[in-house]
Amino acid sequence: MHSNERQHHGEADLSAVAKLIAEPPRAKALMALLDGRWLPASMLAREAGVANSTMSGHLARLVDGGMIVAEKHGRYRYYRLADATVAELVEVMARIAPTLTISSLRADTRARVVRRARHCYDHLGGRLAVAITGAMARDGYVVAPEDEPLATADNPPDHVLDPIAVTVTRPGSEFLGRLGITVSAGSAARCCVDWTEHRHHLAGAPGRAILSVCRDRGWLRPAPHSRAMQLSDDGRDALEELFGVDLCEKPSR
Repeated sequence: MHSNERQHHGEADLSAVAKLIAEPPRAKALMALLDGRWLPASMLAREAGVANSTMSGHLARLVDGGMIVAEKHGRYRYYRLADATVAELVEVMARIAPTLTISSLRADTRARVVRRARHCYDHLGGRLAVAITGAMARDGYVVAPEDEPLATADNPPDHVLDPIAVTVTRPGSEFLGRLGITVSAGSAARCCVDWTEHRHHLAGAPGRAILSVCRDRGWLRPAPHSRAMQLSDDGRDALEELFGVDLCEKPSR
């Protein structure tokens, strides 16, 4: 084989990805796209606090770097994360990154809403997702490996968390079936590490299906111009009854 026909692969160039995310407007765009939706460049510009023309350049860099994809509809371009791997990368970085200083009541309110319930790419994240996952573990609907316990609101971690796989039990399969969700007993389901709560929440097929049921029944609806989800009064009552959890907001201290 000639030398020019042989390909050599070295170590991964992490700096290339770091350079893509290093600019604040690009980082804010990626965070805004974590809900898996297609969003227009104008909305991403508002999220980043920059002009549309400036944001277009940043988005082009992210497209070229394989972080996001674009589609044109009429006069406008819409953007979405390239895949779940990019979403996972952003979530992991959010867990280890310092938090931004909140300098306004509006920003504080938005942060609280995002922490309460939000899209985590294609499933539910936030305090609500952690509560649901903890209830399913408590009731024996999902079980985690003995050497990788599930971190819930009632079972705080004593170490840095990693995503884990849980198993859906027969009672869990029957419970989900009553919600119209078909998951076979013994199926594996992935649990993400929630970046605001630092606990596990259910992802994979069961996580996607639970979010879909909540939306279809009007229990959760997307917040305007945000990846946060708003919990309706009917939704709070239904989920509290289903999972045996208290979803009332506690006053901050």
